[in-house]
Amino acid sequence: MLKLFLWLRYLRKKKIVYLSIAAIALSVSLLIVVASLFTSFIGAFERSAVEAMGDVVLTAPTKFAKYPLFIERLEQTHAVEAATAVLSAQGLLHLGKGNVRAVNIWGIEPGRRAKVTDYKRFLLKQKDSPGEPTFEIADSRQGEGPAVVPIGIPPAEGLPERIGGFVGIAVAAEPDEKTDEYDDSAVKAMFGQQAVLTTGAPAPAFRKEDAGGQEQVKRRAVKFTIVDVFQTGVYELDKRFVYLPIEQLQKILYPDEQAQLADQIQIKLADDIQIDDALAQIRGVWQVFAEEQLEGAPHFIKYTDIETAKQMQSRYIAELWKQMGVLLLIFGVVDCSVIVLIFCIFYMIVMTRRRDIAIVKSCGAASSSVTFVFVGFGICVGMIGSVLGAFLGYVITKNINTIEGWIRIIFGLKLWKSSVYMFSRIPNDVNWPSALQIILLAVAAAAIGALIPAVIAARTRPVDILRYE
Repeated sequence: MLKLFLWLRYLRKKKIVYLSIAAIALSVSLLIVVASLFTSFIGAFERSAVEAMGDVVLTAPTKFAKYPLFIERLEQTHAVEAATAVLSAQGLLHLGKGNVRAVNIWGIEPGRRAKVTDYKRFLLKQKDSPGEPTFEIADSRQGEGPAVVPIGIPPAEGLPERIGGFVGIAVAAEPDEKTDEYDDSAVKAMFGQQAVLTTGAPAPAFRKEDAGGQEQVKRRAVKFTIVDVFQTGVYELDKRFVYLPIEQLQKILYPDEQAQLADQIQIKLADDIQIDDALAQIRGVWQVFAEEQLEGAPHFIKYTDIETAKQMQSRYIAELWKQMGVLLLIFGVVDCSVIVLIFCIFYMIVMTRRRDIAIVKSCGAASSSVTFVFVGFGICVGMIGSVLGAFLGYVITKNINTIEGWIRIIFGLKLWKSSVYMFSRIPNDVNWPSALQIILLAVAAAAIGALIPAVIAARTRPVDILRYE
């Protein structure tokens, strides 16, 4: 009871203790904000990979046929909930005179893809519509004029006159430099407009010896109608990707191929399956399928990558964790000044309260009890400062986008740009496990700072003090 009385008295009488509490609170809040923002960015990056590609991605070394059979076999296993195929290519997107940009073209199955990645919620027009997303062109847009096919580029043959496609929002409009927001009117104006994709495909008939041993590539162009725009919040995805029906894209690239082609299978796993077990089952199904259905099976089996979406980003994620560790180490070293500050303040308290210490010891208090008075007071100060710092760190982290917006308005300084940092908003989830570790370290630091003054207080001899009082 005496210890609690002294702690409360020191808090009330020694206002300089509040400086220690403020220093601890600021240090804890800084470390919590840094750890939370870093881990939120890493988590958002990993989630974006899963949302874009599914849980597991099978990437073949070349295009392979009969993918519907492979998907059927995958979905018969208890490890796989759904799977979908992707046929990829690269090309140039023509949106009008002088508006040309490089894009990644993905041929997808819209219904199946919605089961694997839930990408429907990113579509601006169809996200609230019933049923599965579709590339179907609304009848109300049938009267629109045709797109202009670039001169010298033959259109793909045997295709329907009108093909629907999805484009990323950063393809339709660039974000504002100051606000990082998109012009809604410009985006809505893209619905129903026609665009032209220029891409390359192997020539239907050629001889490598006539081409110097190189495979001939024939330029092809296809016009499509933009039926929807997607916004994932990841700038690179929103800027680089165009989705077309996989069947139509195959007709563009491989018009002579009768079998259905794909080069990637994106897979959603069942909820109750372990990752390692799922990967083993998928590899087994792929090996059997390649041996039975694909020519050059050893090549496909050896060079096919089967890994989770998170594993595909593991090298980049590892570098982010390293950067986070270095930054926390630097701030941690700087925050060690709190220990020195607490030492100085507590040493001053001990020197000014020697009479109280002498009286307590003359009443029979042991040196260990006196030591605990000041070490316990240091722990108390550390706990108060840590709780305040945790609250401050939580408030800053959860409102970081608002704070960034006010900085932009007041100082005209845009700290976060989606074109640089990938995401349209700052990921701001609080990392509570790291926050708890930081709080415990702060309390320990406060105890360490109070330890030497506590030892000095314990070694105080009452007779030397009270003789002159």
